[in-house]
Amino acid sequence: MTQAPEAILLVGGKGTRLRPLTVRTPKPMVPAAGVPFLTHQLARARAAGVEHVVMATSYLAEVFEPYFGDGSDLGLHLEYVTEEEPLGTGGAIRNVAPRLHSGPDDPVLIFNGDILTGLDIPALVATHQESGADVSLHLSRVEDPRAFGLVPTDEAGRVLAFLEKPQTPEEIVTDQINAGAYVFRRSVIDTIPTGRPVSVERETFPGLLESGAHLQGMVDSTYWLDLGTPQAFVRGSADLVLGRAPSPAVPGRRGESLVLDGAHVAPDAKLSEGTVVGMGAHVGAGARITGSTLLDGAYVAEGAVVTDSLIGAGARVGARSHVTGAVVGDGADAGADNELRDGLRLWCDAVLPDGGVRFSPDR
Repeated sequence: MTQAPEAILLVGGKGTRLRPLTVRTPKPMVPAAGVPFLTHQLARARAAGVEHVVMATSYLAEVFEPYFGDGSDLGLHLEYVTEEEPLGTGGAIRNVAPRLHSGPDDPVLIFNGDILTGLDIPALVATHQESGADVSLHLSRVEDPRAFGLVPTDEAGRVLAFLEKPQTPEEIVTDQINAGAYVFRRSVIDTIPTGRPVSVERETFPGLLESGAHLQGMVDSTYWLDLGTPQAFVRGSADLVLGRAPSPAVPGRRGESLVLDGAHVAPDAKLSEGTVVGMGAHVGAGARITGSTLLDGAYVAEGAVVTDSLIGAGARVGARSHVTGAVVGDGADAGADNELRDGLRLWCDAVLPDGGVRFSPDR
């Protein structure tokens, strides 16, 4: 197995699409399968041989270090670099470069803090080293690539172009997309401009290709999910619990549900499809929780039904209420006999009175 290099983890995004989950918590710290999502990424990096990780932080940067410290509990050496102003993906990479120990030709791994993947990390590093590439990209094949930038490659895997999201069927020339994990030759990082926002996707990669640099793609079609929306985040957490997505950091056995210490679940309540019940959470008599996440201290009253949803820390779902494909923010109170569905987001600390009312985004 090829020894993995040191790594940069990009965790500075505001997580706007995930609100209200990210009003009080940075996106990579929102719990998935019982622990902050970032824990899964760090654990998988360590399992692949990575020892030194530099975190590029920005939004709510003060949250990370108190939780992970120096990384020794995970067998890692962690460092933190906070951007004074948001610098984009490329700018963030360049901003943390002084903390790297690698030589000019050494490989440096780059991960995005919102991608859940089963990527074979050593294989990506080996592909990079064997091909002699300047940058290597993890590519994933998706059934519907219209929401992503396309990355066609030649027979040897060399990247030919970076194409914007296709607007017509004729523009879909490949099903390969940029999956958000890279290996950079250390010296390439030093060519990224400093002091201004830079996007690796829109500026760095196309510019390198235009200059004749060697960009290599490695297609790895294992599990891959962008956790950018509440629905995707809940699904990713459930897939971790069910064992569909790999992680050595899930705190318990894989199965239909994960109940953390201090939680109370009524004997006749039903938990299924990867449901997580957080520490100190409560599930009342006759409640049914399917494919959902209840964060620490959440309260689901008797007879409530929660499906494919996320109930925030300290939030409450009233008796007999139905929550389907929705988010109840931290500290919010959805009273009894209500129906929340179809992507509705109840903001942190909001209160819905009892009353048998249906709430959906178009209401």
